[in-house]
Amino acid sequence: MRERFVIGNWKLNGSLATNALLLAALKDGVSAKQGASCGICVPAPYLGQVRQALSGSTIGWGSQDVSRMQAGAYTGEISAAMVAEFGARYTLVGHSERRAIFGETDASGAEKFGRARESGLTPVVCVGESLAERESGSTEEVVWRQLRAVIELHGVQKMVGSILAYEPVWAIGTGKTASPAQAEEVHAFLRSQVAALDADVGRNLSILYGGSIKKSNAAELFSMQNIDGGLIGGASLVAEEFLGIWKAL
Repeated sequence: MRERFVIGNWKLNGSLATNALLLAALKDGVSAKQGASCGICVPAPYLGQVRQALSGSTIGWGSQDVSRMQAGAYTGEISAAMVAEFGARYTLVGHSERRAIFGETDASGAEKFGRARESGLTPVVCVGESLAERESGSTEEVVWRQLRAVIELHGVQKMVGSILAYEPVWAIGTGKTASPAQAEEVHAFLRSQVAALDADVGRNLSILYGGSIKKSNAAELFSMQNIDGGLIGGASLVAEEFLGIWKAL
């Protein structure tokens, strides 16, 4: 059976005081589920706080990005090895906001994936199409191009132990959500493409949905055959919402 995940993405949010309250609520409220894992990806300055606050809990933590560089004269960059030293399990790779705002490409995302794997992190590879791309009928072409860059550089076997997340750009932070049927269609397509390269890898790959998931719609999304959980944005900052989503898994 594929592992299921609910992973929060705090984005550029948080403070030491508000984090402490949220982390305490999550530590108290997240109970273990067989075959499922809960995690949060936080701004890098808070990795130490999160490690301390979640010590002894079942919740994993991680970063929202890592550098494609290992070390050197790259001011402002944070390496995957540095993130791993904080006991992190996860890192996001290729999030649409990194692509759209900071110019990250399919190629640079693929390099970051490799750095994450080398450092023992579980990369959460993000793919997704814009509204214009969906309306033009290019969804499958776009999401497969984004994932294929990773597979071509590292090989399909490197997806074993990694996570894929489908996040339609038009549904991130907009309040719009792909219908369960729309999300399932893309998840099934991605799984079939990976399975065509390696049947076992495709069958066992965990594919998460991200895009305005709330506790009110989580159960219906998670009931789809190829949706293995969620990558949660805004709702991960509200303990009641995030815990409700976890309970729906």
